[in-house]
Amino acid sequence: MSHPFLDLAPLSAGRFAAIEDRVARLLGTRQDVLITQGEALLPLEGAIRGCAGPDTVALNVVTGPYGQTFGDWLRDCGATVHDLSVPFHTAVTADLVRQAFAEHPEIDFVSLVHAEAATGNTNPVAEIGEVVREHGALFYLDAVASVGAEPVLPDAWGVDLCVIGAQKAMGGPAGVSAVSVSERAWARMAANPGAPRRSYLSLLDWKERWIDGGRRALLHAPAQLEMLALEACVERIEAEGLETVMARHASAAAATRAGALALGGGLEPYVHEAREAAPVATTLRVPAELDASELVARALESDPALPMAAGGGALAKEMIRVNHYGPDATRGTVQSCLAALGAALADKGRTTDPAAARRAAEDAWERPSAAGFAGA
Repeated sequence: MSHPFLDLAPLSAGRFAAIEDRVARLLGTRQDVLITQGEALLPLEGAIRGCAGPDTVALNVVTGPYGQTFGDWLRDCGATVHDLSVPFHTAVTADLVRQAFAEHPEIDFVSLVHAEAATGNTNPVAEIGEVVREHGALFYLDAVASVGAEPVLPDAWGVDLCVIGAQKAMGGPAGVSAVSVSERAWARMAANPGAPRRSYLSLLDWKERWIDGGRRALLHAPAQLEMLALEACVERIEAEGLETVMARHASAAAATRAGALALGGGLEPYVHEAREAAPVATTLRVPAELDASELVARALESDPALPMAAGGGALAKEMIRVNHYGPDATRGTVQSCLAALGAALADKGRTTDPAAARRAAEDAWERPSAAGFAGA
């Protein structure tokens, strides 16, 4: 029996290249764009291991758990790493990055997460990019969560390695990702004797056998379902319009934040400043006497499909994350999450005002620009 998900014709090199071109247009980049056959950790790690070695001096900005992971990879490559850590309830600033360069002028690699979905903050990449360019360092950016929700402009911001994933704001699958690579980054990899070769982590293998070969022969059989799903979600963004998609995410973030404040019950935004809050997810701090994991479990009893979770690791007791990205960046999803949280808080004896939360969320949806985009 024929099945549309199983009986697929092989994906041609031409189709693969065409999808890469559409991703490049989404990013507004003229750099090489590689689609990688795996979750975004594949190109994130591959890019670091391709560029970093014992001679590398890295500034690793830590505003959440992924920044911590990047520092581990850089050290594993033998790099000297200077971590620039800020509290997870805020964003890093260009002045702090400039200060790090003043203290360590030998820095030649900067790693940064654009939006930390896990903690709900977003960083001012354009401003930081100016500082990095002034010092000539290579700039590596994790834009997995931010792409589709806020501007991601590798060329304009001087980003040499920009990694994206389809599974968040793009509304696509988790099993495919992409990275844009500048000529400077390719040169750094080519000069790095420790860069992965003949490896799934090797970006250089793809450059030499795919890009330099005119994109005529694929290195291996691509994951057809994921590639077709990526193509479909790019088509959907193109049809809706990228600006409209980003505006929808900004509205969802503003509405969730305003609704949670109006709801009461002791909920507070985890990220203090609205301008530093990511449009993909709103994180909320629960009252000290309550447990975030228990509240989320109670809230999900009404609808297990609601995009809501407790914070990870040490944040599991104090943080709730509302993931309003991709198809969940809608008024209905925001209102449903607020209603479920209100009911869970009421069960714990907290006083809430669901009607006020609904009104505040609706009002904020219509005027989300006050929150702004920290990444722009």
